[in-house]
Order: sequence, then structure tokens, then C-alpha cells
Amino acid sequence: MKDLTLKIVLSATFISLGLALPFLTGNIPYFGNMLCPMHIPIIIAGFVLGPWYGLGIGLVTPILRSFLFGMPPFYPSALCMSFELATYGLVSGLLYNLLSKTSLKHIVVIFISLVAAQLIGRGIWGVSRMICGLFPNTKFTWQMFLSGGFITAWPGIILQLVLIPPLVIMVNRRLSYRMDNKNSVAA
Repeated sequence: MKDLTLKIVLSATFISLGLALPFLTGNIPYFGNMLCPMHIPIIIAGFVLGPWYGLGIGLVTPILRSFLFGMPPFYPSALCMSFELATYGLVSGLLYNLLSKTSLKHIVVIFISLVAAQLIGRGIWGVSRMICGLFPNTKFTWQMFLSGGFITAWPGIILQLVLIPPLVIMVNRRLSYRMDNKNSVAA
């Protein structure tokens, strides 16, 4: 039961971070598009809480932020980001869980899971934007996909590659330490 409580508290923490971090770049939307601050807690949630929590947190956070703060605009931005971030949480959690059972070093597992989540998530974002592009006033081209998904976002991609692995290691160590202490107290 306490593990469920911990997962709920961590889920709320990751959602809160996803809502708050974009305020760091909020006055300059160009930097927000470059650094992708909302993505970081969602990807970490997938690693720490697992794929299904990561999927749920990723699905909810952009839409909740859109309704609470008006940014990103709900359609098509928040809606498409919701699919993208849900994919980040799902893929990072799935691959991390699967690859952790192999003989690969922990840091390699994190990097493979992270890069795969980034690529697949951006692909899902592109597909969802193309589907939205079928409706009036939401044109989306291949050039817009490359620009928004990779060219403009490269600083955020680098930031994620630098920040997320040590954060995942740190959070997992802290949670492991907490669980070890809980088990030693219970014994």
C-alpha cells in the first residue's frame, strides 16, 4: 500500500514539475520550444515509475497545463504534445524495464531508452500534427516536422541527454535507499 502511495505522490510531483518548469522559459516561447522543459519530468517519470505511469503523466500534463494556464494552446499544440509526452513516458519506462534485465551497463540502458523515447515520441508528435493538419487552419508539413521536432529542439535534446541520466540514477538510488531502510526497519 505504501508503494502505491509513493507512486501517487511521485506522479503528482512529476505532473507539478511538468506544469512549473515551462514558466522558466514562459516569457520567451522560442526558448521554451528549444529547451522543451515539460519533457524532462515526463521522461524521468517513465524511468522511475514505469511505463504506465509515464504514459498517464505524459498524457495529462500538457492538457492540464493548457487548461490551467492557457499555454500551450489546446489545439493542436497541447493535444499533440499529450501524445508525444505519453509516448516518452511509455517508451522510456518499457525499454528501461526490459533492458535492465540484460547484461548492459545501467548507464547504457538509460541512454538507449532515452534516445529511443526521444525518437519515437517525436515521430508520434509528427504523426499527430499531420492528422491535425487534415483540418482547416492547422497545416503541417515535413519541413515543419523537421524544424519543430529536431532543428529547433536540438538544445532541448542535448539538455535531456545531459540531465536525465544522472537524475534517473540519483532518484532511483534515493528510492532504493528509502526502500532498503523501510525493509530494515520492518525486519
